Amino acid sequence: MTSYSFQPSILDLAPDGPGLGGLAAVRRHPLTLGAWVDHLPGWARGSDEVLTTLLHGVAWREERRTMYDREVDVPRLQRWFGGDEPLPHPLLTEARDALSGHYAPELGEPFVSAGMCLYRTGNDSVAWHGDLNGRASTSDTMVAIVSFGSPRALLLRPRGGGESLRFALGHGDLVVMGGSCQRTWEHAVPKTHRPVGPRVSVQFRTAGVS
Repeated sequence: MTSYSFQPSILDLAPDGPGLGGLAAVRRHPLTLGAWVDHLPGWARGSDEVLTTLLHGVAWREERRTMYDREVDVPRLQRWFGGDEPLPHPLLTEARDALSGHYAPELGEPFVSAGMCLYRTGNDSVAWHGDLNGRASTSDTMVAIVSFGSPRALLLRPRGGGESLRFALGHGDLVVMGGSCQRTWEHAVPKTHRPVGPRVSVQFRTAGVS
């Protein structure tokens, strides 16, 4: 088993165990072309306990992809949980249900799947992209991300380039990308030379979106 060490956050203490705050305080950032991003720092309390479960209780998978006529390692570990699979920590099920209820008037359907990415060190990253598999390539949707572990930068920019927005996500922070965001904007987690601990990104999506 791989050993992961991380620095717990003194701001993330939860004597009664992991829990969720309310969603009324979420702040919306309108973008262009019908896209928007919601942000709520510290939504999940006691996230360090959840991170420990994710680091050691998930069967993380190394994947490879073709780039420039050769196969390379994907610079992060991944795991996908379909709607019929139990999630590895009860807080994640609670989070998915709470998000489905809060966004129901806009979304019109529940969040179903949970994709997870493990950024082991600052060398792990994800390049600029939009989640365009399935219905998201033609229709508005939402992708809700809850972060556990050391903060890493999530960048967003208009598709094709332009000035970017930056969110430092970690320790239970929530960000929701909605409207046309996946089609008209791109997002990325860049590498960093700073010494950082592991971070797990949990991405909740609706049926038919991946």
